[in-house]
Amino acid sequence: MRRIAQIIQLNPEDEAAYLRYHAQVWPEVLATIAACNIRNYSIFLRNGLLFAYFEYHGIDYTEDMRRMSACPDTQRWWAIMDPMQSSMTDAEAGEKWSELNEVFHTE
Repeated sequence: MRRIAQIIQLNPEDEAAYLRYHAQVWPEVLATIAACNIRNYSIFLRNGLLFAYFEYHGIDYTEDMRRMSACPDTQRWWAIMDPMQSSMTDAEAGEKWSELNEVFHTE
């Protein structure tokens, strides 16, 4: 299992809509997340910063993310979410959510 944490900025004017959508994530999107071996997925918000955490239980993360990206329902969801978000100022070229480096973990 791989733990993944990511951050992105939420546009202030879109906070209410973002929260409303995430209060009722589409079942098709949730099914795709599960089918792509993602478990224990959470998104947190503070002062316009979104922090996502999930656990990847598959064997080929790149392939599972490609499968997720190819899902028409996920594409429709992202088409709504993407304009509400702004990449971090230090994001890599083409990077939406910026992955964080894990520096500590205990069970």
